Amino acid sequence: MAPSAIYASEQLPLLLADGAALEVISDAVDKVNKLKGLSSPITAYDSESKFDVAKDKASFRQYETACERVRDFYSEQHARQTVEHNLRMRAHFFDPKRKREEMTIWQAMERLNTLIDDSDPDTDLSQIQHLLQSAEAIRRDGKPRWMQVTGLVHDLGKLMLFFKGCSTGQWDVVGDTFPVGCKWDEKCVFAEAFGQNPDREHPIYGTKNGIYTPGKGIDQFMMSWGHDEFLYLVLKDQSVLPREALAMIRYHSFYPWHHEGAYKEFMADGDEVLLRAVQAFNPYDLYSKTDEEPDVEKMKPYYMELIDEFFPQKVLKW
Repeated sequence: MAPSAIYASEQLPLLLADGAALEVISDAVDKVNKLKGLSSPITAYDSESKFDVAKDKASFRQYETACERVRDFYSEQHARQTVEHNLRMRAHFFDPKRKREEMTIWQAMERLNTLIDDSDPDTDLSQIQHLLQSAEAIRRDGKPRWMQVTGLVHDLGKLMLFFKGCSTGQWDVVGDTFPVGCKWDEKCVFAEAFGQNPDREHPIYGTKNGIYTPGKGIDQFMMSWGHDEFLYLVLKDQSVLPREALAMIRYHSFYPWHHEGAYKEFMADGDEVLLRAVQAFNPYDLYSKTDEEPDVEKMKPYYMELIDEFFPQKVLKW
């Protein structure tokens, strides 16, 4: 059976009522990234992050268990994130026949709350509270309003779990991202797992440059399908967020690029600004989660004002 037939037959049903399982994987991935010391100096947007100076960034529960879970996750992700899969998912996203749910940003945050339950091993906080923690850390450090609202919305792409045909399992929702259509860089996490990906033997996709041109720009990449790419596609035409904010959303899981220095030969003039933006955002994504519960109702008026400023059309098509 051809690889495409295998993957089509193996598409998972939407077992997505089990949002806690997704968060277990997502949080475990974050924990391993923390262990790797992924803290980048901020060279833009005022200064380095300050909120995390006193944090013990290597301190969290059951690292070995989390690492094993993450390895299993990436084995599946790396084997199944093919060009064919990515083209299929984008075709579905843009299909004019796809019924796109319509929600405001705050409604989307409330909807995402249903992905959290008591089986989450790392925190009892809801998704809204996690998003507020990210936004509040950015706000406390005096970063601009557009960056604050970016922290507030950056995980809303996980809503793809609720939309029929937008994902086939956890492996194409969370985790580190990378370009498809070229040889995977060795700096990708668990890079050896790409050995099971059928694109490895493709005469073009398996080459160093693949379908891309060095120096043409980071935006030429077809990034692996997941919640980062989904949210980017939703927001790029339905917000007034600056290019730097959209880069934070699209590339915040692209660790091989923004932390390990891979794929830089594909960057064009001006991409350094995007790289600095993603590096500036990274600490607020990794280190803001605590068990200190934000007062959602107290904070809501401030963030509703931010939402109205950057999402003037109010209701978005997801």
